[in-house]
Amino acid sequence: MANSCVGLFLFFALFLSHGIVELEASHHVYRNLQTVQSAASTDQPYRTGFHFQPPKNWINDPNGVMVYKGLYHLFYQYNPKGAVWGNIVWAHSTSKDLVNWTPHEPAIFPSQPSDINGCWSGSSTILPGGKPAMLYTGIDTKNSQVQNLAVPKNLSDPYLREWVKSPKNPLMQPTAQNQINASSFRDPTTAWLGPDKKWRVIIGSKIDRQGLVILYKSKDFVNWVQAPMPLHSAKDTGMWECPDFYPVPVSGKNGVDTSLNGPYVKHVLKISLDDTKHDLYTIGSYDSLKDIYIPDKGSVENDSGLRYDYGKYYASKTFLDSIKNRRILCGWLNESSSVADDIKKGWAGVHAIPRQVWLDKSGKQLIQWPVAEIQKLRTNHVSLPSRLLKGGSVVEVSGVTASQADVDISYKISDFEKAEVLNPSWTNPQLLCSQKGASVKGGVGPFGLLVLASKGLTENTAVFFRIFKGQNKYVVLMCSDQSRSSLKANDKTTYGAFLDVDPLHQSLSLRSLIDHSIVESFGGGGKACMSARVYPTLAINNAAHLYVFNNGSEAVEISKLNAWSMKKAIIN
Repeated sequence: MANSCVGLFLFFALFLSHGIVELEASHHVYRNLQTVQSAASTDQPYRTGFHFQPPKNWINDPNGVMVYKGLYHLFYQYNPKGAVWGNIVWAHSTSKDLVNWTPHEPAIFPSQPSDINGCWSGSSTILPGGKPAMLYTGIDTKNSQVQNLAVPKNLSDPYLREWVKSPKNPLMQPTAQNQINASSFRDPTTAWLGPDKKWRVIIGSKIDRQGLVILYKSKDFVNWVQAPMPLHSAKDTGMWECPDFYPVPVSGKNGVDTSLNGPYVKHVLKISLDDTKHDLYTIGSYDSLKDIYIPDKGSVENDSGLRYDYGKYYASKTFLDSIKNRRILCGWLNESSSVADDIKKGWAGVHAIPRQVWLDKSGKQLIQWPVAEIQKLRTNHVSLPSRLLKGGSVVEVSGVTASQADVDISYKISDFEKAEVLNPSWTNPQLLCSQKGASVKGGVGPFGLLVLASKGLTENTAVFFRIFKGQNKYVVLMCSDQSRSSLKANDKTTYGAFLDVDPLHQSLSLRSLIDHSIVESFGGGGKACMSARVYPTLAINNAAHLYVFNNGSEAVEISKLNAWSMKKAIIN
């Protein structure tokens, strides 16, 4: 035992001797650990065709995502024994294109005192010389949350199939001196280098109702010292999970290294709110001398602020794609079905299509768009010529597999005379979408798509726009209405967001990725995103239909519509 420990120390000393480059992380917490062996049903109308999910069992957060030797590596939280949370390991798959994935053995699983009660989310790191490493949250023998390090056993293996844990684990832990809450200390983020050449990493936490990210510094990536102040905090926001902190160029769509700072970048701080299960973000500046993040003036740091996705989307994480020089966002789409239904079908949880992210020209928000590689699955292209869609119209889009499709539509509005007046008290777009769903007639709108719809429209999920007359401008509301998505009693929450588009001078675009039980929608070229989980009983497989509709009194023009059936991705 003594010789093996000495060997492990030497291994890590040599591995880390040349410093480190980049680090990634994310996580979600479930409180009541359950172990349920599930016998998967052979009837699987809700399994996806081109979204990432393993053949069975529970998954949640994408953990470290990175590029190594030309391959994309996805690590994620996985229960190998059932369709509910529990027995969590770091599952691992690789891909050449972010679309088709090959599974490998789990990379990290409980084996040390510092993680014996759980290997929660963490980070993937590429060190100088192309050497990867992982930081992750472990649950120790006292059920405290601590931070650990692991590295690959064999750097010549492009698939990184075996990992070795540091004998110095845990590297960061709660103590009586640092006053960290042992049950609220998780999810190390991407690390970055400061001007003093020390590494920085932040970890999600809270003090009472104040959410914060604790900052640590290190010269060697092994010995970490807590900074006197958090990088950032906000009152009455609760626990901050899965923080992410990264720069984006002020112009262009390229991604940049996490350590880059200066006048040509802005910084994004994203947090996952444990209270509401929403991923919020602000855009601001990073003072690298004071080690503080300052959100831009006017930023909203609560649940009514900017979100990556206004639907079912959580525990997301970005990484720098060094192959194509872009920043990619990965996220988890939880189920909206019951636990009993999840156990019956034998699986729960899928991942969203990876999205490229960049700063909008306004500098006030991010733009998100599905990675271009997903287009290789397109087949059976259908297009509709430009046409006027009169009020009350419902037109079927035929020729595509409506249960597994990619739809892109643009509208032009020329007559705003009958646009409803926006009441100044209507500040909550989700509530407004719930009150003014697709079946509620309006002036300009609702108009959009009816997806996963049954013949006769008994079941359908409506993704649409509605335009209001504000004080000084026209206001665009985007909604995803699940109220008629299924005859089953599932969570059918309606989602909504105000879209920063001027319909007087700009067309309104909507793209929806439809995949059996998923509807991922992108409004305004990616200015607002909404992901829904739905479980139709009639509109399944070949019985699903796709329609365009207009339930407003004013006609709207469809300037273009392109739709494709989507081939099945290879995900084993």
